[in-house]
Amino acid sequence: MAFHDKNNMPSTSINANPWLAHAALALGGFAIGTTEFATMSFLPAFTAELGVNAPAGGHVVSAYALGVVIGAPALAVMGARLERRLLLVLLLLWFAAGNILSATAQSLQALVIMRFLTAIPHGAYFGTAVLSAAGMVAEQRRGNAVGRVLMGLALATVVGVPLANLLSQWLGWRAGFVAIGFLALLVVGLLLRVLPTQAPPAGASALREFGALRRAQVWLSLGIGAVGFGGLFAVYTYLASTLHAVTGATDGAIPVVLAVFGAGMACGNFVAPHLARYGVMRAAGMLLMWSTLALAIYPLTVSHVWSIALAVFAIGCGGGLGALLQMRLMDVAGDAQNLAASLNHAAFNVANALGPWLGGLALTAGFGWASTGWVGGALALAGMAVWFVALSVSGGSGRQHES
Repeated sequence: MAFHDKNNMPSTSINANPWLAHAALALGGFAIGTTEFATMSFLPAFTAELGVNAPAGGHVVSAYALGVVIGAPALAVMGARLERRLLLVLLLLWFAAGNILSATAQSLQALVIMRFLTAIPHGAYFGTAVLSAAGMVAEQRRGNAVGRVLMGLALATVVGVPLANLLSQWLGWRAGFVAIGFLALLVVGLLLRVLPTQAPPAGASALREFGALRRAQVWLSLGIGAVGFGGLFAVYTYLASTLHAVTGATDGAIPVVLAVFGAGMACGNFVAPHLARYGVMRAAGMLLMWSTLALAIYPLTVSHVWSIALAVFAIGCGGGLGALLQMRLMDVAGDAQNLAASLNHAAFNVANALGPWLGGLALTAGFGWASTGWVGGALALAGMAVWFVALSVSGGSGRQHES
């Protein structure tokens, strides 16, 4: 795996243990991942309180996704010349305030607005965090550093989301958002203690960041994520509702199934860097094929807790695609590393908007809760189509042939 910014890495003090710094960055990702996925598990609670149906509640999820899509490139470009630790702290402060204010929403419209605003720093945080982590280790260890930071997102689905769901059952969904906000403030303190300062790369500018947008492989890599990941979100957004309405799961069983999904994501993120040794694009194709099959099987499993748990574990494993696409973008973006790294999470959240929207259309049309699996399988298959195009344009090797 070749990272093309090696001659433009910022100067950094690495007296601090890079593992400790990586852990702090991952904890920030844990907080952000928890709010992103926990909102979906809160859906039955806040829709009941606010008096709307599940497809309407899905707009809250889509609003967060839209905030990431808009905020990721905007803040990555505006922050290109900022010292990275300062930028990460500012992003987390924004994120913390947004979560705490989300707990005050008294209508669906207010919650939609607050989730949109909360999401704006999401992509820029992850993009800056992976570059910061990669800058603290030798070239050959950068893939592992990226994997450590993104593992925070995976662990959020194993630990953070079930805990937030339990907290929402005990104290209400508003308490879940407040807890996530205070966790983000804790991470700010940790980053100030353990993360070394990192000046921006020499010659960093907004104009140079926009250079990434001239590269076809950047757009194709983003397209794979924007479409292929949509299937995971089509199912996950309505998973808690499906467990209630179809499976007949108890309130206590729902956090367990959510944790099983998260364990699948953690497994996928652990395996993905190892698969990447055989080629990042080849590994991405393998995970897209896996996701297509897992999502297609999901509708057959919704009648029993044990079977739906197995299915969502398999679907969660497909989440390893995110780490692979992050590596791919770092390969093909040239000097525009900030923007490309952030855009990966924008693409992820295009999927986060597309999946719930299409899943909601299927539900509104009366196809039933299980139909989200068929929608998801179709999206994963469409992601494979984009993957084939990307492979064809790169000459079948997965390497970029552009200047």
